[in-house]
This record gives sequence, structure tokens and C-alpha cells, in this order.
Amino acid sequence: MIYLYRDMSTKFYTSTGSILLLLVITFVNVLAAQELPPIQSFTPQEYQGENQNWAITQGWDNHIYIANNHNLLEYDGVRWSNYSSPNASIFRSVKAKDSLIFTGQYMEFGYWKKNSYADLTYTSISSQLKEPMVDDEEFWNIIVLDDWVLFQSLDRIYSYNLKKNLFKVLNVQSTKAQIFEVDDTVYFQSQNFGIYKIGNGSPELVINDELLRDKSVVGIYKEDGELLIILDNAQFLKTQDGILFTVKMETNTVLEGLNIYCTERLSDDSYVLGTISKGIYHIDKDGKLLRTIDQRKGLNNNTILSIYQDKDDNLWLGLDNGLSVVNINSRFNEYLDNLGRLGLVYTSQFYNENLYLGTNQGLFLRHEESEGDFKMIAGTEGQVWSLDLIDGTLFCGHNKGTYVVKGDNATLISKLPGTWGVKVFDEASNFLIQGNYDGLSFLKKQEGNWIFANKISGFDTSSRFFEVMTDQKILVNHEYKGLFELTLDKENQKVLHTESHPIMGYGSSIAKYQGDIVYVSLDGAFVKLTDSLAFEADENLNNLLFDAAGGVNGILLPDEKAERLWCFTENGLSYIYPRTFNASLNIDIIPIPDFFRHSLGVSGFENLTHIKDEQYLIGVSNGFVMLDVDKVKDASYSVSINDIYTTSALMDVTKMSMDSGQEIDFDENSIYFDYSVPQYNKYTEVSYQYRLMGLFEEWSVWSSGADVTFNNLDYGDYTFMVRAKVGNILTKNVAKFDFTVKTPWYLSIVAFVFYFLGLIIVFFTIHRLYNSYYTKKQNRLLELEKKKLKRNKLKTEKELIQVRNEKLQSEIDSKNRELAISTMSIVKKNQFLNAIKEDLNNVEKSNQIKSIIKTINNNIENEDDWKYFEEAFNNTDKDFLHTLLEKHPSLTNNDLKLCAYLRLNLTSKEIAPLLNISIKSVEVKRYRLRKKMNLPHKSGLTEYIISL
Repeated sequence: MIYLYRDMSTKFYTSTGSILLLLVITFVNVLAAQELPPIQSFTPQEYQGENQNWAITQGWDNHIYIANNHNLLEYDGVRWSNYSSPNASIFRSVKAKDSLIFTGQYMEFGYWKKNSYADLTYTSISSQLKEPMVDDEEFWNIIVLDDWVLFQSLDRIYSYNLKKNLFKVLNVQSTKAQIFEVDDTVYFQSQNFGIYKIGNGSPELVINDELLRDKSVVGIYKEDGELLIILDNAQFLKTQDGILFTVKMETNTVLEGLNIYCTERLSDDSYVLGTISKGIYHIDKDGKLLRTIDQRKGLNNNTILSIYQDKDDNLWLGLDNGLSVVNINSRFNEYLDNLGRLGLVYTSQFYNENLYLGTNQGLFLRHEESEGDFKMIAGTEGQVWSLDLIDGTLFCGHNKGTYVVKGDNATLISKLPGTWGVKVFDEASNFLIQGNYDGLSFLKKQEGNWIFANKISGFDTSSRFFEVMTDQKILVNHEYKGLFELTLDKENQKVLHTESHPIMGYGSSIAKYQGDIVYVSLDGAFVKLTDSLAFEADENLNNLLFDAAGGVNGILLPDEKAERLWCFTENGLSYIYPRTFNASLNIDIIPIPDFFRHSLGVSGFENLTHIKDEQYLIGVSNGFVMLDVDKVKDASYSVSINDIYTTSALMDVTKMSMDSGQEIDFDENSIYFDYSVPQYNKYTEVSYQYRLMGLFEEWSVWSSGADVTFNNLDYGDYTFMVRAKVGNILTKNVAKFDFTVKTPWYLSIVAFVFYFLGLIIVFFTIHRLYNSYYTKKQNRLLELEKKKLKRNKLKTEKELIQVRNEKLQSEIDSKNRELAISTMSIVKKNQFLNAIKEDLNNVEKSNQIKSIIKTINNNIENEDDWKYFEEAFNNTDKDFLHTLLEKHPSLTNNDLKLCAYLRLNLTSKEIAPLLNISIKSVEVKRYRLRKKMNLPHKSGLTEYIISL
């Protein structure tokens, strides 16, 4: 309830004030541990703008528009667009009306409207004023009423009629520019602390009270037919019978000392107060504080400059540094442990007004109305697998064993390690059965307390999934080993018989639902047959889980109280429930985004627990998410094409008009589309599907990508179509764009005329070429005949030359033989004469003998022999001596003789008799000859002479 009291010269005192203060402080501390609606935050780097965001509005296209200092921001749910201030001043206000976006800046106001290219263009309204503005006017607020738009500065309110283009100017001075629309009536606070309303185009004083003195009004609303006024010190005032009263609320103490900058009343009649440095305070219509959200809880900044609730009830906060969106009515609320105290949540339970969380770090507790955060229960450090509430007792399955939990105490009653879960074995007996790492075991109730009874012998397989059947039978599912049906003895001590079924499936699990045992894996859904371990495929379940829900990717999570069977599926979080009027089953699918799937932790250990009413707790890797099924509702969305660009072969990009039916040049036949669904819920995922009629008729696969490019399109007519799926709901429309790629110039009529003329020219040219070709061919044949005759003549001449050469060669050979015979004759003669000479030198010499020796010497040195040899040598190698003399003109006749002998490749021993000298003298001559010829040391004399 809201109570009123008069705060004039007297003060309101109560003996319960200190108690109220304590309760309020406790309540605020509790809020710190409460779950919060999802929050999305955008930094200036993300939206490519500046820090401060002064005003927010939503246009007819559901896009969000933000006054961001020197920028007007537009957000379509996927991408940001940025428009600069028309006079380079700061945007202070923004307001949407139909297709117009009104903005107010420094000494300027006007409106923006999208052109055919989907770009905002600005039109100034203030430039139409006939009277000058007050110096340094900034327009902080805009209100649209029917055909009138009101722009407020600290000095004036300018009213502009959109249809008649008329102005009305009110001189109204205020310390803080605030203007409020309440039931089509405009209120504002003047500088002299009174509240006025505008009636018949002029201001009319409504409230003038001391409670307003030195206070700034930050909100005026209508409640129960009276005005509710919120001041900048967080004080709530209300009129009653024309008198202003202070509203007494349980949050008054909490709000004390706050500096409120802006306010907003939400669609559920609750209020949001935006503070300076303290974040936001959310208060319901009865004055109860619902929640506080600040930078520690997810906002970008603690100073709130603007608040706006969009058409889907999302709360937009313009901050002193960035933007935040609070999905205030989301079906999901989050408790995120960013400090890592909790760890990965594997199980949960609500019991005796306590919320228990079992994590990989231990068992945590938080009382429903306690202050502070979750606290670990002493002694439970380690891995918690399950929390089972059975007959008023809470059992905790732990890697150390089994605990019984009472309040904030946990007692270890079973030290058998690795308890997966605890279930009732027999309603008539005091026995519970539990699955462990290495089989099954029993708990029994003794003197009102649960104690460990025994382990079942004969079965040591890990038993995470098990169900109790009748007649001492237990069904155990192992993901890799299959299904086992165990028959126990009457004392529950050992397994008498084991029947196995080789069903193996990754991610498989079993659960009881409506009296049946259901087995689900990635391969399908099956129901156990009566009196048999066999399972048969269940058509109804398969249709629901695999056709409607897209397939199972998590374990079964039964909720007996609500008769629901939950499971994470491809299309979202699904639950099966019985129809009201028949025995068949139905399914509801709650779509979830990919980031939520990835936060669920270890695959196969998904967990969901019914807490109370329609609220379910889902454990995630860093806390938990609360799901309120009552808030699950379908919404209607539209998809729109936002931008179209064409690209040429030279990579020149051109933006296209949004007018359908356009033609684009063939050399710009690569086209780009971007599109979006303007929705802003963190837990709602949008996927898109498109097709290009004229290229392919089938829809593309669903994708989160919000743009597509088609390269090198052929000429012709095309229709681009795009639709979206928000969660699992198709958008109500399909966005289309028709366009035509022009025929390329080389396929135009003019081109074909040129092609025809070209063909004529080509045919004429070919004719000329053929004539020329055959003429040349005939001439070539004649030439070939001439060449043939010439070749024959040359062949004959060659044969004659060959005969002549053979004759000459024969003569040369003859001459060579003569030369050889001559040379050998001379050699033999000289050897013979030398022999005689040596014999004569050995006898006593007389004049007669001396005369004979002389004759012998003369005969050896006979020039006639040389001349004969020279003639024969010249006949065989006539150019040698001539060439030798040209190269070495200093050679003597004796040198020429030696060269001739060397030319015949004679040795020094063979040359000595020819020259009538000793072999040593021949060597000396050879040495001197080398010197005359200046031959290098490494060059052989004989080789050199032969090579000439």
C-alpha cells in the first residue's frame, strides 16, 4: 500500500522507524543476491559513437534512435548506423513520430526522414522561425501531440504544427529543462518552482507548493486520477483534492540521498529511477523496491542520462558512458557468478524456503529472504551430483558419498563414493536405493534417521541412470555398455539375475514418465515393453522430440509435479506434457540462443529443477538461469531489408535505392543485401533464410548471418526474398526486392547490327584471304617445283663433286705414298751411308778414305734429295709451308725441313738421319724452333705444327 502524509512544518515520527530501517536495509542486501533480468551492454567502441547518450526513442520501423552527443545513432538489432549533427553541436533530445525522427541540438531543431536509399536526411524546422532564438539555447526535450511537436529549452517551448507549418513560442524559464506528457496534457516546472500545464496554447499554473521549492521535478504521471510527481531527491509526491502530499513507501529510506536524473513509468505501472552514480532503482506501483541494477550488476556505467521502454518492454538506458538494455520482462532471469565462487551448477533444489545449489565445488545454500550471497555448507567441498527431495528429506549425492541436508548442515550417511542419485525403492518399505560409481546400494530408515544399509553385490557398473520396477527388478542404463535389468534377492543384498540389452547410444538416458520407462538417445525415443527388457520406438515421442523439436542433444529431465518431461533439443528447451482432453502428448519448445547452450557445461549433465509455481532453475557454467514458463509467449516480428549495394568488376561499391524493380548495369552485377529483425532480447535468437528467384528457387539453410552477397549475376530478372525466425516463430512477413540485371552491351540490338556488319566484313575479308591464299599456294607450288629442279641439279653437281673429290683423294693418297716411299728411301740411304762412314772412321785414315767420307757427307746432305722431298711434300700439303712462313717469317730452310718432318709426325730418331745429325742435335733444334715460334711451355711442338 502507499500511504500519504503531510510534510509541512511538522515531521512524521514512529516508534517503528528503526525496525523499518532495519527491514529496508535487509531487503536491499537481499536484492544483491537476487536474479536479474538479462542485460546487454554496448560500449562506444561497439556502436562507434561517443560516451554520453542523452535521449532514446523507437521509430515506426522499430529501430532504436539515440541522441549520442554529436551523433544520432540508429540500431536495427544487428548493426549500428551513425549520423553527424547538422550543425556539429550535441544532440540533446530525440523523439520519433511515424516516419519522422525529431532531434534537438544547440540552437537547432528539426526532423530526420529516410530517403529512398534508407539513409536519414535532415530537414531543419528552426530555420523557418521568424523571430530569433535566445542566445545559447539547447533543446533538451521533445513531445509530440497529434500534429504538434514541442521543443523545450531552458528559456522557451517552441510548438510546431506539422500540417500547417505554424509556430507558437512560449517564454518559459526553468532551471532544468523537463517537459512531461500526461494524458495528452503537457506539464512543466517553471523557474519559480511552480508546475504548469499548457492549455489553449498558454501556460497555466497547476501546483505551487513549498514541497517543490529548490527541487527539480524529474517525473509527472497520472495515478488513480491524481498527479504523481517525482523529485530529483527521489521523493514521491501526490495530489489529493488539490493538495500536494508526500507518498509514504517502504522504500523511502532506501531512496534517501539519491540524486535522480530521469524517470520512466513502465507498461506494468512500475517506476524506474535513473540516478547519478547509483544505477537504476525499480519500484512497483505499490512502492516496493523490486531491484537495483548498477555497474557491478552489468551496466556500463552508474550514471543514467535517459530511460526508454521499447515496444517489446525492453528497458533502454542511456548512460554517461555507453548503453545498456535490460530485458525487464524476459522469461529468463540470470544469476551469474563472475567471481567463480559457485563453479559449474550440476543440480539444485528448493526446500524449506532455502535454495540449494550443487556444484563442482560443493553444496551451496541461500535462504529465500536471507541477505548476502550463496554460502557453502561446511564439509561438502567437492563434486555434488544430485539433490533429491524424498518424503521431506533432502539427500545430496556427492563424490564422497551421500549426505542428508537439514538447513545449513549436511550429515554424511554413506561413505560409498560417487553417489549419482537417490530414489524410492519401495513405497511400503523404509528403503531407498542409490546409484554409485561402482553399482547400486541401499539406504534404510532406522529410528527416524537414514543410514547406509548395504551395497548390492554382483553388479559393479556405474549406475547414473536407473529406475526401480516391480518384483525386485531394477533397470540401469549405461551410455557405453547398454541396458541392464537386475533381479535382486528378497534381502536386497545381491543380484540374482542380470539381463542385458545391447542398446548403446551417446547421450542416452532413461526416465519414468506417466508410468512408462522412456529411453532416449541421439538415435530416437523408445518405451520399454511390459514384462520384457525390449524397447520399441514410440511414434508419438519421436514425432515430438525429433520432428517438431529437431532432435535430442541432452538428457531427459522429468518433472513429476507438473507432469512434464524436459529435454534440451536442437530447436530449444522442450517439454512434453499430456493434452487436456485426450491421452496424447504435446510439446512446447522454448527457443534458446547458442551462447546459452554453450554455457550449460558438460554435455549430458544438463539440469533443470522445478523451484516453485512456474519457475525452473537451469544450472550453467557460472551460476544459473531462472525460467518463468508463465512469461513464455509468442511475439510478432517483421524482417526488413536495410541496405543494398552493387559492386562492379573494379570493386567500386554503389548504394542502391530501396525502390523495387530497379535495373542495374551488367558491369555492376554483384549485389549485396543486409537485413534484420529489430528485436533486442538477449535470450531470443534470430536466424535468417533467403532465396534469389531467377538464380535458385530453394530457400537457403537457416543462418544467424544478416547479410548476403551474390556475385557475377547473369542478366535477367530477379527477386530477392528473405524471411526470419525469431526463436522458433517465423516473421509475419517476407521482405522482397525485385531488380533486373541489364543485358550487357555486347548482347544489345546495336551490338547485333555491328555484329552483322562485322560478319559481312569478315566474309569479304575471308573471300579475299582465300583468293590470296590459293594464289600464294599456286605460286608456292611453282616455287617448290623450281626448288625441286634446283635440288636435283645440285644433287647431280654434288655427285660430280664427290666423284672429283674421290679422284683427288686418290691422287692425294698416291702422293702420300710417294712421299712416304721417298722419305723412307732417304732415311735408309742416309742410315746406310752413316753406317759406312762409321766403319771408315774406325780404319786408319788416308787421303783416299777421307775423300770417300767427304763424298758420303755430300751425298747425305744432297740438296736434290731435299728438293725431291719438298716437291712431294708440297703436293700433299701445299699450303703448310706457306702458312708456316706467314706465321713465323724468321724460320730458315733447315727449320722448314724440321717442321716438314714433324708435320709427318716423325720422331727425333727418324729425323736425325734425314738431317745427318745426332738425335741430341735434333732435340736442340726442336728446342730452338720452339723458341723462334714463342710456343708456351705447356704446348707441344709436334701438336702445334700438325694443327696448322
